[in-house]
Amino acid sequence: ERYVAICMPLRHAELCSTRSTMYCIFIIHGLSSVPCIVVLSTFFASASFSLYKQYSSCSVEILILHRWQGHVRSAVHQFYFLIMVIIILFSYVKIMKVAKAASGEDKKSSWKGLRTVILHGFQLLLCLIQLWSPFIESTLLRFDFMLFINVRYSNYVLFNLTPRCLSPLIYGLRDETFFHALKNYEFFGLYKRNV
Repeated sequence: ERYVAICMPLRHAELCSTRSTMYCIFIIHGLSSVPCIVVLSTFFASASFSLYKQYSSCSVEILILHRWQGHVRSAVHQFYFLIMVIIILFSYVKIMKVAKAASGEDKKSSWKGLRTVILHGFQLLLCLIQLWSPFIESTLLRFDFMLFINVRYSNYVLFNLTPRCLSPLIYGLRDETFFHALKNYEFFGLYKRNV
C-alpha cells in the first residue's frame, strides 16, 4: 500500500480499493497459514495415537517428531524470509527514489521523508526477525525449559508487540498536545508519589 501510494499516486484509488484490499487480506492469510498447515499435516501423518495421550508443554516444537519435519519447517520459514526481504528492499528502494525526487533540493523535506522510511523499514525488520525466533527457541528448548520460556516471552515483546507499537508511539510523541499531556501527567505523577 505504501509503495502504491508513493510510487503510483494516480492509481492509488484504483489499486487500493476495498475489493482489492479484501483480496490481498485473503491472499496474505492464505500464505501465512502455509507453515502451520505444513507442520500440522506432517505431524498428523507421522504421529502415533499414544502421543496424543501424553502430557507435554504447549509448543509447536512438540509437533516436530522427526528431523526431516524440522528441516521442512526451516525451509518454509527461510523461503518466506527471503521473499519478504526481496519485496521490502524493492519497495523501499523505489519509495526512497520517489521521495528523493519529489523533495528535490529541499534537504529538510528529504531528511524528514528518509526518517519516516527508515522507521517503517526498522518496524518491518523487527517483524522479519520474528521468523527466526522459532529456530532460537527450539534450540533452547533442548537445553533449559525456563530459559526457553523467558526467551519466547522476550521474542514476543520485541518482535510482535514492539513493531506494532513503535509507529503510534513515535507519532504520538511528535504531536505537541499529546507530548505536553504526557509530560504533564508524568510530572504530576512524580509529584504525587513524592508527596
